[in-house]
Amino acid sequence: MIYQFRSKAGPDVIMLADLTQRIFDILARPLEPRGILTVEQLPLLITALETAILKDLGDRANSNPEAQDGGEKPRLADRLGQRAYPFLELMKQAREQDEPVMWGV
Repeated sequence: MIYQFRSKAGPDVIMLADLTQRIFDILARPLEPRGILTVEQLPLLITALETAILKDLGDRANSNPEAQDGGEKPRLADRLGQRAYPFLELMKQAREQDEPVMWGV
């Protein structure tokens, strides 16, 4: 499934279900087919996502690729910060312009 997030504050952001579910788990919100992130909720949600991104970066920096099974390095495509950046930026723009973020509408 594909989710399209909209706000008058910035361009639409389209994400696949796996990334959207991962982000909503971080935000401690249920992922529903339709919804809204209100202006009042955005500061806390932005902080939660930024904290998770920093933790992901720290975990990657502290991991020892040779100690992992098969000696493989973590895939760069799985970096949370890179994948979540457009959504994070949309939330920041929405916060700055006092606009909600909606999806499924």
